[in-house]
Amino acid sequence: MSSSGTVISVGGLSKRYDIYDTPRDRLKQLIIPRLAKAAATIRLAKQDIPRQYHREFWALQDLSFEVARGETVGIIGRNGSGKSTLLQILAGTLAPTSGEVNVEGRVAALLELGSGFDPEFSGKENVLLNARILGLSREQIEARYDEIVAFADIGDFIDQPVKTYSSGMFVRLAFAVQAHIDASIVIIDEALAVGDVFFRQKCYARLDEIRASGAAVLLVSHAMTDIEQFCDRAILLDRGKVSFIGESTEAAKRYYQLQSNHAVAVSAPQDDKAQSLRPPSRITMEYWPEDACFTDATNMTQIGNGWATCLRYAVCDSTGRRCVSFAQGDEATFYYEFLAEEPICIPLAGIVLQNERGVNVHGKGSLEYCASTPDHIPAGTLIRCRQKVELKLELGEYTFEVGLATIDSNTYNGMSELSHEKIFSRIVRLCHLPKAGLLAIGWRSMHEGAPLTHHGIADLPGSFEYAFGADNAG
Repeated sequence: MSSSGTVISVGGLSKRYDIYDTPRDRLKQLIIPRLAKAAATIRLAKQDIPRQYHREFWALQDLSFEVARGETVGIIGRNGSGKSTLLQILAGTLAPTSGEVNVEGRVAALLELGSGFDPEFSGKENVLLNARILGLSREQIEARYDEIVAFADIGDFIDQPVKTYSSGMFVRLAFAVQAHIDASIVIIDEALAVGDVFFRQKCYARLDEIRASGAAVLLVSHAMTDIEQFCDRAILLDRGKVSFIGESTEAAKRYYQLQSNHAVAVSAPQDDKAQSLRPPSRITMEYWPEDACFTDATNMTQIGNGWATCLRYAVCDSTGRRCVSFAQGDEATFYYEFLAEEPICIPLAGIVLQNERGVNVHGKGSLEYCASTPDHIPAGTLIRCRQKVELKLELGEYTFEVGLATIDSNTYNGMSELSHEKIFSRIVRLCHLPKAGLLAIGWRSMHEGAPLTHHGIADLPGSFEYAFGADNAG
């Protein structure tokens, strides 16, 4: 990355906070060391170093990265990983403890709900004041005021005090101002999660325009779909340190893996250890391709916790032959194998298809199919998976990935009473093979009927019917 195209450069960045148990300790830390130093100076005698009345907490430790013009970078990590602290330092509202931070150009930062707004002022007054603080001249503000108000779309509330606004209206107005100041860098911290779907679509369309103009965008979100689809790269933070910097799709997978590593470990019952030493029983399946159809996955990049390994995979057509080119609507069969390195509970395997824009257009597996599975898998077990998919997708090339996870039997058997969030928080991701392979979807043969089965990304189930008759009106 050339320095001329870099708008953010961070080197060895660290941020420390002093944590006090009581306000009294804070006062002691402020006064006693100074008194001790003064006494030592007066007496000209060596004094013991005064004790510390606080604990050190490092919110960020030794971060280094660069962001280029026109690049969109996601900042992801678990709560408390240092994401908001990093954005505050980049926005200039917080000073680092050590390291270097160079930011080139004007920064538009939407860090918290209504930050920079006076609750007693009207929406209009806050727009004028906020835009002026952000560096716009009076003439620039007047030229863009109508556009800002139209984007916010809060109607007559623009003349009401913002303390009367809902959280959604707050975000609409705040984002509208930040998105119209010609910033070199736009920083957004979870704010868009408050708006409705129509507003989020408008915001992302505007961010695309900002990015196309050459501005850099930094986006913090816990929605990995947003990170994967909108960001070029992502920075994964864990306990204040950089865990990964790279392609957003891989960063998202590592984020899920990190979530699993911090979750309670899920393994087979202890009394199954003896059974885990036995060789796996013979696998029987209706059909399994010959070895020549498979691609060896053991030397490929795999994201996991060491409990399982993907051995190989194959994609075949309806006749069982290896295939990478399909007609729209054809059935593809994915075959893939894992080796359980450790005893695990209920296995969850599946695939994900991504289009040329990196959008997940299909993700499904044994959990969604409610496939029959044992309550636990001993170590050394070979796990074979066969998954059929009708490729009712738009024409184009797709990458696919395969993965294996596990979930405890209590959660699995009680899923009907649990929320989606609770179920997925208890899944431990064992092995993931990103961008395992490629397949292409083309036109259907004319003798099969229409060359296209549908328009758009996916073919959704539904029905259609006509009714004809003479128009007797009048």
